[in-house]
Amino acid sequence: MPTSLTRRGFVIAVPLLLGGCVSAGRSATAPKAKREIPQYYRDMYAAIDDEPFPIPAPDLTKIDPKYYRQEVAYNGPETPGSVVVDTPNRFLYLLLGEGRAMRYGVGVGKAGLEFEGTGVIQYKREWPRWTPTQDMIAREPERYGPLAQGMEPGPTNPLGARALYLFKNGADTLYRIHGTNEDWSIGRSISSGCIRMLNQDVMDLYRRVRPGSRVIVLQQDTPLAA
Repeated sequence: MPTSLTRRGFVIAVPLLLGGCVSAGRSATAPKAKREIPQYYRDMYAAIDDEPFPIPAPDLTKIDPKYYRQEVAYNGPETPGSVVVDTPNRFLYLLLGEGRAMRYGVGVGKAGLEFEGTGVIQYKREWPRWTPTQDMIAREPERYGPLAQGMEPGPTNPLGARALYLFKNGADTLYRIHGTNEDWSIGRSISSGCIRMLNQDVMDLYRRVRPGSRVIVLQQDTPLAA
């Protein structure tokens, strides 16, 4: 169901999926039935085979349904075309105007917890290269040292099929919104990366936003109402 948001743009959404009851005659050790995914979402997140690299369909049973892409009510003050990242609640909103927004579920890595405030999407890339930061190389030289010159695009590239690059006052924040094949990580806090989305979702966002679009990143201590 649509969620009404505060002036800052957020209330915590009520989960769309509630735990089922166990009948009295059912064994407590019976295997849990696999959740049925509506065809609408199976079509939305179907495998993609017309890209430079194949994109598999995510296992949607690993993701809470509230994190599936959906249009919701949005009453915040930001202008249409803006992106709002609600880091604590693992949502990204693209404002559509007229009180509506497209909401996506995200996974938040360590770098995603280190930026707060407003920036702009300086540029965006399809199938981007990825280069580890100097801190990453210094911390794990055996793992990241061989990648110091960058990693070619592809299914194993940490940035996935698309990436949006956030700048502030003309400087690169090193904050990225990017794709991932790790479906289990959506809605969770993870060990590395910035803001990750299912590849199908980041491709949808990529089509909708333009370079120069405003991005507002909220962290745990950001006031949600004024």
